[in-house]
Amino acid sequence: MIRINLLPFRAARKKENIRRQVSIFLLSLVFLLIILFYYNFSLNSKIGKLDASIKNTKAELVKYEKINKEIAQIKKKLNNLKKKMAVMDTLEANRFVPVNLLDTMTQVIVPKRMWFTRLNTSGNKVQISGVALDNTTVADFMVRLENSGLFKKVDLKTLKRAKGKKGVKANFKTFSVVCIKKPLTKPANKKKPVKAKAKK
Repeated sequence: MIRINLLPFRAARKKENIRRQVSIFLLSLVFLLIILFYYNFSLNSKIGKLDASIKNTKAELVKYEKINKEIAQIKKKLNNLKKKMAVMDTLEANRFVPVNLLDTMTQVIVPKRMWFTRLNTSGNKVQISGVALDNTTVADFMVRLENSGLFKKVDLKTLKRAKGKKGVKANFKTFSVVCIKKPLTKPANKKKPVKAKAKK
């Protein structure tokens, strides 16, 4: 009977299995390292893109903040300009008020029957003091003031007999009238007439 010794064959096979397992392990380790390297590279790439995006966003924010500051300065200048224009409009509207007032006074005075002793203006209030021959003259003067179109309210504050010199009786009447002016209205802009196109 022939006997065959299989121990060397088994030992060689066992070594081969160990080599194969080590090779598989090493290949798996290399493959894992490649995956980790690729993942790390991908993350670094994304982080770089995000950093660049953040940097660009910060730069845009700085630019927009500068633009906002310029807009705020422009708004401030516009507000100052509007205030100046409002003051100019008020000055322009009030420029002819004294002239109109004096012109009105010369028109409403009752000739040869009264004269002014004082004319005082404060805001929209006008106080007129004077001397008249009688009560009728004062009444006529007040009616003329109301019909002048310059005042919305005319009130008689005082009406007294004038004090004459010692031993001399005076028949004159001293009066004081307070008038409230109407609010100023801006003149409407006149539109230019539209010329009709000639028909061919």
